[in-house]
Amino acid sequence: MQWQKELEILGAALEKLQNNFGYPIHETNVNYASLEKVLSEVADKMGDNYPYFDPNYAGQMLKPPHPIARLAYTLAMHINPNNHALDGGRASSSLEKEAVAEIANMFGWQEHLGHLTGGGTMANMEALWIARKIHPDKIVVASEMAHYTHERISEVVGLGFSKVGCDNLGRMDASALEEILKTKNVGTVVCTLGTTGTGSVDPLTEILPLQKKYNFRIHVDAAYGGYFKLAENLAPETTEQYANIHHADSIVIDPHKHGLQPYGCGCILFKDPLVGGYYQHNSPYTYFSSAELHLGEISLECSRAGAAAVALWATMKYFPIKPKSDFANGLEKCHSAALKLYEHIENDEASISLFKPEIDIVVWAPTGSSLSSISAKSNEIFEKTAKKGVHLALIKIPVKLLSNEWDNIEKDQEYVTCLRSCLMKHQHIDWVDRIWETIKDVSH
Repeated sequence: MQWQKELEILGAALEKLQNNFGYPIHETNVNYASLEKVLSEVADKMGDNYPYFDPNYAGQMLKPPHPIARLAYTLAMHINPNNHALDGGRASSSLEKEAVAEIANMFGWQEHLGHLTGGGTMANMEALWIARKIHPDKIVVASEMAHYTHERISEVVGLGFSKVGCDNLGRMDASALEEILKTKNVGTVVCTLGTTGTGSVDPLTEILPLQKKYNFRIHVDAAYGGYFKLAENLAPETTEQYANIHHADSIVIDPHKHGLQPYGCGCILFKDPLVGGYYQHNSPYTYFSSAELHLGEISLECSRAGAAAVALWATMKYFPIKPKSDFANGLEKCHSAALKLYEHIENDEASISLFKPEIDIVVWAPTGSSLSSISAKSNEIFEKTAKKGVHLALIKIPVKLLSNEWDNIEKDQEYVTCLRSCLMKHQHIDWVDRIWETIKDVSH
C-alpha cells in the first residue's frame, strides 16, 4: 500500500537526519505499548470525518496534503524548528525565504517582503495592519462576496470597513466602488481573485485606473485562487486579471489550499520591502544568533512552525510552480472539471446555474417555482448525495445577485440556498460524470 512505501522513504530520510547530528535525535523514554494503544484510539476517532481524500468529496475546500508535503513535514517535526528566530530554525528559515521568494516571483515580483503565516486570516490581518500604519484614518472596502474575515480584521486593527456591491457574476462592481470612493475616505481596496463562495475573480483591471484617480492601496486576497495565475486555460478576461496582479501593493495566498500543503500555511507578500520598518520591535533575548534577517522581525506572529516551511519548500522542489509544469497542469484539470460540471448543469432542464465558473468552484440549484422551494430541494439533494458517498456543499446567494434566468421564479425570501462544489482535486476531472450521475439519481 502507498503508506507503507511512504514510511519506508521516511525511515531512510530520518536515518540520514540522524547521521547529520551524530547523536540520537530523541532520548525520551517511550512506553511503546501505551503509545500504540493511544494511536490506535486516535485512528478510530479520526474515522469520524468526511472522506476529504476521496474524489467523490467535492464539497468544501478540503483535501489532504501531497505525500511530499506530508513526509517533509513529519521529518521536520522530529526536530520541531521554530521560524521566529534563526537560532530556533536556521535551516527551516532559509527554506522559508527561498519558498516565499519563488511565490513572489510567480506573481512577477523580484523585490518583495514576505513570509509564511498560520493561514489566510493571519496573512490578511498583516496586510490590513500595514494598511492602517500607512493610512490610519482611512477605511477598508471589499466586495460583498469577499471573505467575511476582512470586515472582522478591519475591526480588530481599528479601521472602518464598507462593503461594495457585486455584479451577477459575484465580482466587485467597479462602478459601485467608484461611488464609495467619491464619498468615503478609502485607504485600501481588497480585490479578491477567487472568492471562497463562488470562485469569482474581481475586476482588477478596472480597479487599477481608479487607484490612480483616488490614491488607495490595493490588497489582493488570492488565498484560494492565487495559484491559478499559472493556469493557461482560464477565460481571457479572468487571465487578464491574474496578469495584472503584480500591480497590487500586497498579496495573500494560501499554500494549504491549492499549494498541496497541510494546515496551516498561509503567505503574505508586500511589493515594497520598506514596509518592514513598521514591524520593528525590541526583543531583549531573541535576535542575537545571527546578523541575518530573522523572520520574526517581519512578522506579527512569534512562534511559527518551521515544519510548514520545510514541507512547502520540498513540495515546490517536487512540483516547481511554473507555467506548463505538472503543477500548473493540475490546476488546469481543476478548472476543466468545473467547466465539465457546469456543462452538465446547463444541459439539464431540472437545474439552473449561477454563472460559468472562473476557476474551480461551481454554484447551481435545482429548478423550482420559488426561492424557498429551490432552497428546500438544494438541502434535500445535499443530504441525499452524502448518503450515497458524494459530498457537496451549500451556499446562500442574495436575491440581488441572481441573473435574469431567475426572473420567473418567485422571490419569496431574500436569498436562495444553492449547491456548491469545489473541484480542487486534480483527479476530479475523471470523476465529474460519476458525481453528476449521483446528483441526478437523488434528484428524481
